[in-house]
Amino acid sequence: MNRWLALAALALCFAAPVAQAKKKQAAAQTAGAAQTQTQTQTWTYDGPYGALRWDKLNPDWRVCATGKQQSPINIHKVRLNKSLPPLEFHYMSGPMKLVNDGHTVRVTPPDGSYLTVGGTRYDLVEFHFHHPGEEVIGGQLSDMSVQFVHRSAQGKTLIVAVEMNEGDANTILAGLWEQLPKTTGASGATKLMLNPDGLLPTDRGYWTYAGSLTEPPCTEGVQWYVLQQPITLSRWQLNAFAALFQRNDRPDQPAHSRRVYASE
Repeated sequence: MNRWLALAALALCFAAPVAQAKKKQAAAQTAGAAQTQTQTQTWTYDGPYGALRWDKLNPDWRVCATGKQQSPINIHKVRLNKSLPPLEFHYMSGPMKLVNDGHTVRVTPPDGSYLTVGGTRYDLVEFHFHHPGEEVIGGQLSDMSVQFVHRSAQGKTLIVAVEMNEGDANTILAGLWEQLPKTTGASGATKLMLNPDGLLPTDRGYWTYAGSLTEPPCTEGVQWYVLQQPITLSRWQLNAFAALFQRNDRPDQPAHSRRVYASE
């Protein structure tokens, strides 16, 4: 009997340090997970992780506050430049993929759509939406906007922005909204062959300026082309997006010494 009692006592002596070690390991894993979550903390448009604090969330995002070419800006003083080249859109019809990334709905078109400006080709990478529109024209915001993101073979980024105001329904939006992903991480694909050209106005006149991405990491060196003529969308189309994103626009940024040029 004494032998069994001795063995039991010995087992307890070993079990206590093992249990304590497991607790420490679990605590370390929890702390590590919390630290990783903090380091990879997502950004938002308002609140403690909002646009006013993006530069503090990640060292690589400091340009969001320190940059001198941040977007969007208030377009109110422009210079006419008759030598500006036209925007030559070569968008193709095809099935579209949609994803809700928690910040907006991003649409990926099939390969082949591109834009030519001054002889340089820029491939259409994706387009996405903002509510209200991020483009500030004379201090005013549109109901929504769509931004077409293009990249050249040399890695140069070019964004074309189109304002959208409530009015007649938009046919392309009708096809996209049939597959509108309503939760973060959800995705969908259109059943119809759609052409993003249907989200462009007939008049392709524009304002242009040197800017940045309007979300982290706020990379500068982006050329912006804001089309002067808005398009329309129906109240239902507007409300369907607003129900998912009550507000996903970055406030306008200081223009500093930048100039905005207008095409004819």
